[in-house]
Amino acid sequence: MTGDEASVAESETPAVSNRKQPFPQGFLDTISTGWAEREEAPAPAREQAAYAARRRAAVSAAFPGKRLVIPAGGVKQRSNDTDYPFRAHSAFSHLTGWGSDSEPDSVLVLDSAEDGHTATLYFRERADRTTAEFYSDASIGEFWIGPRPSLGAVAVDLGLETAHVDAFEPRDGDLVVEEDDSLTSFVSELRFVKDEYEIAQMREAVRVTADGFDDIIRELPRAIAHAKGERVVEGVFHQRARTDGNWEGYDTIAASGAHATYLHWTRNDGAVRPGDLILVDAGAELDSLYTADITRTLPVSGTFTDIQRKIYEAVREAADAAFAIVKPGIRFRQVHETAMAVIAARVAEWGLLPVTAEEALDADRGGQHRRYMVHGTSHHLGIDVHDCAAARREMYYDGTIEEGMVFTIEPGLYFQADDQTVPAEYRGIGVRIEDDILVTADGAENLSAAIPRTADEVEAWIARVQRG
Repeated sequence: MTGDEASVAESETPAVSNRKQPFPQGFLDTISTGWAEREEAPAPAREQAAYAARRRAAVSAAFPGKRLVIPAGGVKQRSNDTDYPFRAHSAFSHLTGWGSDSEPDSVLVLDSAEDGHTATLYFRERADRTTAEFYSDASIGEFWIGPRPSLGAVAVDLGLETAHVDAFEPRDGDLVVEEDDSLTSFVSELRFVKDEYEIAQMREAVRVTADGFDDIIRELPRAIAHAKGERVVEGVFHQRARTDGNWEGYDTIAASGAHATYLHWTRNDGAVRPGDLILVDAGAELDSLYTADITRTLPVSGTFTDIQRKIYEAVREAADAAFAIVKPGIRFRQVHETAMAVIAARVAEWGLLPVTAEEALDADRGGQHRRYMVHGTSHHLGIDVHDCAAARREMYYDGTIEEGMVFTIEPGLYFQADDQTVPAEYRGIGVRIEDDILVTADGAENLSAAIPRTADEVEAWIARVQRG
């Protein structure tokens, strides 16, 4: 054994525990030998590298003379020695181009220079096989988790200077994302307008999600047959998201029957019964971390009842009205206001309000219709499902819509099972229709329009997919 190996064996071998047993001497004598040379032929820079460089240039221009630090974040514990899958901070991925394959605890640093900033990506390079990390560290050792990238390969892949994370030293005066409000807001607002690469990723995420909805419809009979049919629906979509993408962009909502009236129902442990509606809010996330966010409300038996259809079509009317006004130059909040005007008109028409629709829409004294749709109609979408969330309010809700923005339109109506302000036939019905909208030069494009939306189209869709 060499001197280094002796040091490893004596000082770094884990202590005895129920999970970590000591390595015998024969293992320590041989583990660092007998390995083939690693041949690494770095591929050309990935497609998003050039776009990430432009984004960094925009950040640099906004903060001259400042040292900027954008951490990726670390793994988060799920239980004992089990962690959740790592997902880098969105600003880090946006500014590096590193997506699902990014390394925990990495840090992007923009150091002030004469002509702007120089960018360096710090991360923990894979350990040499002569070190204990290789075989003894179950969290980062390649013997446990598989190959990890080298500094050189990542430098070429992302078009960035790289260095070992141990070389990173925080300094007084650093502006750090999540600690400095101005930098955090800026990198969030930088994502408002999507570039060509981002728009292409959004289209692909929608395509995968559409296939996932087809899968759900195909497997509805299996969901009906299972006591926890909502879990079947969730699992079917998960399989599509994992095989054709990276993961889901958020926890799937598979809400059948009265569960559909709970806006963030993710327990998904209920039955799926013929005659009910099932509200599915799901989005596939790609390896780039861009995600779709789509909701469809499906009649489990394949056809809507009259009351279900009436409620469904009112929601669609609100969504269509909101979509019709989208174009560059309007205020973002107008999308919500337009949808809510339709919701207020319909619930007033049905006799559900103690006031007129006009009175309900009064900004100060109204709001009675919000009992049946308490959430907002739209949010920005991209590398986060609720993208640009750290933006200043005046830039978000009160901001001006621009070409290249992507956001949802998702009105709904929710009549909870114990709501005595509505007739019995309304109770336990929840409907939401959600689409992903791209703002164009003179209007908007519904990226998810190919997924059936009208009540007639949904019924035909279910029949077509289930026929095979």
